[in-house]
Amino acid sequence: MARANYLFTSESVSEGHPDKVCDRISDEIVDLFFREGEKAGIDPYQIRVACENLATTNRLVIAGEVRGPALSQETIIETARKAIKDIGYEQKGFHWRDVAVEVLLHAQSADIAQGVDSSGNKDEGAGDQGVMFGYACTETPELMPAPLYYSHKILEVLAAARKAGIGDAAKLGPDAKSQVTVRYVDGKPVGVTQIVLSTQHIDETLTSEDVRAIVEPYIRKTLPQGWITEETVWHVNPTGKFVIGGPDGDTGLTGRKIIVDTYGGAAPHGGGAFSGKDPTKVDRSAAYAARYLAKNVVAAGLADRVTIQLAYAIGVAEPLSIYVDTHGTGKVPEDKLETVLSQVMRLSPRGIREHLQLNKPIYARTSAYGHFGRTPDADGGFSWEKTDLVDKLKAAFA
Repeated sequence: MARANYLFTSESVSEGHPDKVCDRISDEIVDLFFREGEKAGIDPYQIRVACENLATTNRLVIAGEVRGPALSQETIIETARKAIKDIGYEQKGFHWRDVAVEVLLHAQSADIAQGVDSSGNKDEGAGDQGVMFGYACTETPELMPAPLYYSHKILEVLAAARKAGIGDAAKLGPDAKSQVTVRYVDGKPVGVTQIVLSTQHIDETLTSEDVRAIVEPYIRKTLPQGWITEETVWHVNPTGKFVIGGPDGDTGLTGRKIIVDTYGGAAPHGGGAFSGKDPTKVDRSAAYAARYLAKNVVAAGLADRVTIQLAYAIGVAEPLSIYVDTHGTGKVPEDKLETVLSQVMRLSPRGIREHLQLNKPIYARTSAYGHFGRTPDADGGFSWEKTDLVDKLKAAFA
């Protein structure tokens, strides 16, 4: 039996966190290859990008394997600088204009390509082995776990106010972390017992109390009414001054915030990061597909909570296994649901890319505030958040 009354905590980090700076640049380069590939007349199914970044004081290193349009180092460097500028870094130790950028991108390995590419009667294979998980629950309208969803929203709202220069929010810096502890009663989220926020500030005179006065109104508006009470404990900039932030204060790497990117620890994780990878990499595309299926299962009323696992082998098109766990909330047999899910969506790498239309420059926007629980965009961004399988799923169990 699942526990009914408990506390659960999840964290988020802002777009200016050192690791998220690297995620953003990696995804900007994925988008760049898709955009420039289209201009060059290259089949988007032939684009390959695996891009990693390391950022530290006044230094950015971009490395990885690519296939697609011939892009100059100047174009790649300019793309990185624009991303850093948009995030908001103009400080002495990390400035979009002055940071030294080294580009170490090279051609994708032919040994990997032969397993992934289609040829003759062979369909595209998975870009690597691994397991991916998707999850959905009824805790929020977006069918996401409440602790992570609201940790994301707090930082997203503060970033928007900072960038817009609204009042004292303009005194905040790009680097920030949040953490929310949610109290559950009878298995449902009902309130917040602890709120943690550490945010960089440009004004060196600000105290922790000053920062709380700036951020508290935004946090109160973000959380559901009644969730913050007199018993809620606040930890705002608990270490005191936070002026030196971003890669100047701490080295960043692509792919280090995989729990922040997914479900905040409320669901399993296969271990693979998303950012910097084109959708032949099932670490990314199959995780999106698993979330898509899980969200549709819950939206269809077939379960209040569901975890889906997909497993792949490099060079093999079809998943090795599909596993469904409805955690005792299912309205239909789990084994039948596993069969139905494989029928409503083809789960090969190419099938996923076609169904979710992933061969597009839609990835930079995913690099902060979570890959899941977002609103689908008109241009195909966050297509995995659609609930357009609901009717098919209901019909399969009618």
